[in-house]
Amino acid sequence: MISKVVSGPDEAIHDITDGAVLMLGGFGLCGIPENTISALIRKGVKDLTCISNNAGVDDFGIGLMLKTRQVRKMISSYVGENAEFERQLLSGELEVELVPQGTLAERIRAGGAGIPAFFTPTGYGTEVAEGKEARQFENGKWYIMESWLKADFAIVKAWKGDKTGNLVFRGTARNFNPMMATAGRITIAEVEELVEPGELDPNQIHTPGVFVQRIFQGSAYEKRIEQRTTRKA
Repeated sequence: MISKVVSGPDEAIHDITDGAVLMLGGFGLCGIPENTISALIRKGVKDLTCISNNAGVDDFGIGLMLKTRQVRKMISSYVGENAEFERQLLSGELEVELVPQGTLAERIRAGGAGIPAFFTPTGYGTEVAEGKEARQFENGKWYIMESWLKADFAIVKAWKGDKTGNLVFRGTARNFNPMMATAGRITIAEVEELVEPGELDPNQIHTPGVFVQRIFQGSAYEKRIEQRTTRKA
């Protein structure tokens, strides 16, 4: 058995340097690698390209990295609740590539599957299609060509993992995490619970350990709710 366990987030990111391309799992604040993001802020790496559904909020998640000006480019689906993301986008301080959410997911999946490009009808006839090859297929519809997304490091957060890197995600925290885990040259996984090999039910594993190079047990997860809506009793 080859153990992939590292002591913590600081060791996990020791070789992430300025200018790296990172995938960061999560959707909003759900299933984000909180501990690793904190380590990236401590290390101070900059000029990063971050591929993530969105950038969290101003004071949490990737939003903290925007505040410290560590992100040069965001490839994401929407600005969301992050006012600093919006400000940097509108001022031209931050390079942003907005991608339809389904297309973003498929581009990441294609990167993990080794598929350099694919055709999708999403975005045809809009700004999304500018500069991209368009082709009409036998069904009469027009499609545009989208390219895969890959990263130097894919950073994901799982519920449980074992020391060989097998991962289990919980509920909606599964989101972008499994597909990103396949698309990084090096995949770093932080987990809420780290167990011994054999303790996970093989039928419940979402990401096989072959895709994961480093794993550690995180701590002090806040699990914030991005926006809470309630009604009067």
